[in-house]
Amino acid sequence: MSSELETAPHFRVKYSSGANENGEKEKSEVKTQHQEVNLPEGVMCPIDWAKFGRSCYFKSTERKIWSESRTDCQSRGADLVIINNKEEQEFIELNMRGDSWIGLTASYKRETGKHEWEWVDGSPLTEAFWVPGRQDPDHGFSAVCCEIKGKWTRSQSSVSKTWICEK
Repeated sequence: MSSELETAPHFRVKYSSGANENGEKEKSEVKTQHQEVNLPEGVMCPIDWAKFGRSCYFKSTERKIWSESRTDCQSRGADLVIINNKEEQEFIELNMRGDSWIGLTASYKRETGKHEWEWVDGSPLTEAFWVPGRQDPDHGFSAVCCEIKGKWTRSQSSVSKTWICEK
């Protein structure tokens, strides 16, 4: 069974529950591995933020370049969103459609002599949701979600876009 809950003007949260092998009811929940704030049950996110799992998400309505977008998130006690798994990607895709900055940027690695994707917390990219053919990292590029059918693409970091914060 699943139900949707409107949490803010441009957010929709989808909850689902079902039965496990023993017939016991269980809810699906995303557990993030970074910046986990451990929001206790019942604690709400700030106004205009959406709660999913143990994180809160904010989608801007204005446009800024990638670095300014990150600064804005940090001023809100957050950072650009780090998407850890399919469930979190589906939440972002469902609720935050549009051409928005996420917390993934191309960083030069001396060890390999090339650019590689890296999350804002310094962790490497492990699971990705790219538009085919649009994922090669390069100097001056950062990742954008959710452009074509909710997938990621890359854009020059100097282009103004909306952004998604997570805390």
